[in-house]
Amino acid sequence: MILTGGNRNDVTQLLPLIDAIPPVRGRVGHPRRKPDSLFADRGYDHDIYRDQVRQRRIVPAIARRGTRRGTLHGTGLGTYRWVVERTFAWLHGFKRLRIRWERRADIHEAFLKLACCLITRRQINSLC
Repeated sequence: MILTGGNRNDVTQLLPLIDAIPPVRGRVGHPRRKPDSLFADRGYDHDIYRDQVRQRRIVPAIARRGTRRGTLHGTGLGTYRWVVERTFAWLHGFKRLRIRWERRADIHEAFLKLACCLITRRQINSLC
């Protein structure tokens, strides 16, 4: 997990986040180390970042500034983005994660992992 200060621009952590993706188990052979594509909103709209993502052989689907807002910037990102926004809303249901009170990153990460476990348990219980 990459933990930064509260007032940092998200785009500064784009490449470290991509590089920190762990291997994904799947078919026999080499595990996948990177995604096929990257979906991002207008905050990541810069040719430098697009080029750096392409150098990692990942197709960038980054919304362009100045495009109409109707379908989430004309990229079709809305169909994927709601999953992320919904998950953030669930995490903000835990008061301790809404505002970071913990000074130590390991304690904050532990609360984050605990919240993810509780959210997963709730989702499994709703299926049964």
